Amino acid sequence: MATLTARVLPMPVRAGSGRHLVERNFLVYRRSWIVFVSGFFEPVFYLLSIGIGVAQLVGDFTLSDGTKIGYAAFVAPAMLASSAMNGAIFDSTYNIFFRMKYARLYDAMLATPLRPWDVATGEVTWALLRGTAYSAMFIVVMLVMGLIESWWALLALPAAVLIGYAFAGAGMALTTFMRSWQDFEFVTLATMPMFLFSATFFPVDTYPGAIRWLVEIAPLYQGVALERALTTGTVSWTLLINALYLAVMGTLGLYVASRRLGKLLLK
Repeated sequence: MATLTARVLPMPVRAGSGRHLVERNFLVYRRSWIVFVSGFFEPVFYLLSIGIGVAQLVGDFTLSDGTKIGYAAFVAPAMLASSAMNGAIFDSTYNIFFRMKYARLYDAMLATPLRPWDVATGEVTWALLRGTAYSAMFIVVMLVMGLIESWWALLALPAAVLIGYAFAGAGMALTTFMRSWQDFEFVTLATMPMFLFSATFFPVDTYPGAIRWLVEIAPLYQGVALERALTTGTVSWTLLINALYLAVMGTLGLYVASRRLGKLLLK
């Protein structure tokens, strides 16, 4: 009875009110679970086709500490980072744009005690939950295929959540500036080069100086460096910089998204 009363009667905004939006998304996807699960297969197919097929032609890689690993073990953590990025970007851009511009979902929500910050945190939390599920399944695949070289890989899932948080916050913030579906071409224009050139398929030291510098400041590279170090055991203090970069990116994006939602919807 108390739960029903809380849903019907207006109540003061409480910390964690964004959980109502997470619950709503869960109920929606419960009836279309195949759409939810399908996002897991893309990185696995990439791993099988590139990491396994091409690996027979490439040979081993030597890491910074002199350790040699197979090409599949080199590519797999980058696929994990890319999977976390793509899952977060899809949920925090296309889906949010539709709910905001066409379904008018947030207009209805903001007519309740929910505030823009609750909407932003709720959507980012949902994107993280979805991305975490994908990342956990992908790590299991890596483990079964023998592509994990160190016990540090226990931190690979939290690292994937951090990557998802960074891109979910940034993606939602950018979506509030989108005017039409055509603007999403810029999302692809940004994510595709990052996927291809963030040391995903070959070491970053193969780039010329200036290009290498651009790669090393790219958001996805931070995630690739983090995941690759954890799964191969080449851990160093510089990983704290990568983690801080992603945390700041996500937090700043979340703040901008909540401010923009308030400006756009609370007129």
